[in-house]
Amino acid sequence: MSRRRNRRILFLMVALLAFVLWWLPRGTTIASGSTLELEIGGIYVEGAQPPLAARLLGDAPQSMASLLSSLAIAERHDGVDTVVLRVRALGVGWGKAQEIRDAIARLGERGKRTIAYLELEGMSGNLEYFVASAAQELYIGPGSHAGLIGLAGEYLFYGGLLDKIGVEVEVERVGRYKTAADTIAGTEMSDAHREMADALLDSIDAQFVAGIAEGRSLSEADVRKAIDEAPSSPEALLALGLVDGVESYEATVARAGEGPRVPPEDWRSVEPASVGFDPVARVAVVYASGNIMTGPGGTTPTGGSVAGSDTLVKALEDAAKDDEIDAIVLRVDSPGGSVLASEQIWDAVRRARESGKPVVASFSDVAASGGYYISAGADAVLASPGTITGSIGVFVLRPVLADLYEDLDIGVAALTRGAHADFQLSSRPLSPASRALLKREVDGIYELFVKRVSDGRPLDAPGVDLVARGRVWTGADAAERGLVDRLGGLRAAADVVKEKLGLAPDADVALVPFPPPRPLAEQIAEALTGARARALAATPLALVTRRLEPWLTAASDGRPVALLPFDVQIR
Repeated sequence: MSRRRNRRILFLMVALLAFVLWWLPRGTTIASGSTLELEIGGIYVEGAQPPLAARLLGDAPQSMASLLSSLAIAERHDGVDTVVLRVRALGVGWGKAQEIRDAIARLGERGKRTIAYLELEGMSGNLEYFVASAAQELYIGPGSHAGLIGLAGEYLFYGGLLDKIGVEVEVERVGRYKTAADTIAGTEMSDAHREMADALLDSIDAQFVAGIAEGRSLSEADVRKAIDEAPSSPEALLALGLVDGVESYEATVARAGEGPRVPPEDWRSVEPASVGFDPVARVAVVYASGNIMTGPGGTTPTGGSVAGSDTLVKALEDAAKDDEIDAIVLRVDSPGGSVLASEQIWDAVRRARESGKPVVASFSDVAASGGYYISAGADAVLASPGTITGSIGVFVLRPVLADLYEDLDIGVAALTRGAHADFQLSSRPLSPASRALLKREVDGIYELFVKRVSDGRPLDAPGVDLVARGRVWTGADAAERGLVDRLGGLRAAADVVKEKLGLAPDADVALVPFPPPRPLAEQIAEALTGARARALAATPLALVTRRLEPWLTAASDGRPVALLPFDVQIR
């Protein structure tokens, strides 16, 4: 019976391999004067190309690196005269949005005609419009609604809910801005939290308005006036000069002329070598995406990414030892997490630098708290202006469940040996002596965090403390305070690598993901076993749980964590 089953499995694997070989894109010839059509929309993840099995099943998110690569190839392809960008709803933050926008702008700088076409529905299209406004021309469909209604941030506080179910949360933190207590145990925004949130919103808003003004050749005053009118319909956007026309997608593509059209599926098979890409160096890109935890990387039950210390440390060690790798880019998209895991990854970065290879940290949407910790030892740190970063601080959440046990009629008998054994209990608050011990531990971890930053950045410990204390910054503000060396995305990080390797600015370097993609059989198994988890992750309850997940994980056993103090979502 087992032999028959093994033969079936072997047959299925062979059949799948045959399908893969048939499915893989073949080389495409791009004729002169072509119009390239590309779609920009959905979620873009920081990682190597999504698993092949997931791509075949049609449920994989897109890779940010592959999108940037597609746009970079278009920059250099002599056959492409015009690029039409079909912009749909985006599930990214402001850091990724700015990188995409910059890539569109570079197309125009290289002599390509760029046309953006908005296909949106709903009252808010702020981020999508921001991206599309980088194109030289901008059109919108008659049935679309792309509301330019101004930015808003919404912050949730779960203390009232926890009170209702009988859960008390003891919090120990360093710094008035480490406002995890507001998120988990509070019922309203503290003054420090409001100060920080207002500063973030002001910074993103300034970048948002300036970008639109530049892209549409308007004054910032005119853009702000337009936003206050909240145009949403195509006609309202046209009347304010925010789009160039209202028409169908086919009519927009026809504006490019009679040249050949290159659809997205054909463009995927265009090789970098066809545009003269000839790398003189190989750069390992190590992805730190998701909550930082000890152990291997992977995904959470709600579908989020886990930046596992075992996986990242090994990737950094392998890249440092690989004779074919000349430098390392640590690409971070993480709100932080475990202090221990962050320290382990930081140490691997340090050892990689000692191997003689430059290590450059490149921040995506978020690189905060532990996400900043792991990057502090790099030779250079880069962030987009809208990246959420900083949050240098530590906190501990300790749930006390005495009231919950009482409400549920659960009897509790607690026995201890040792002056501070009450750390192990969930049924009562810490004693004053144990609370003092906890504070000393948290203070010590904060001092270590500050030291790691001051050792790696052009700041002494007091200077780090001034911009630390849990405070979150945008990339633009962080650069002014010495936490970031240069503004820019993955492209800018590659430029810094070239500088450190002594290469010419126009030299090509190959970006190689570390660790490499896993074997196909492993990917297939993960795709099949993960289907139910992905279905659950799409439920409304999971959407709420996903926002709480980092803090719930932190509170599970009272470990010190270096984590973004609140969920930043500015739309």
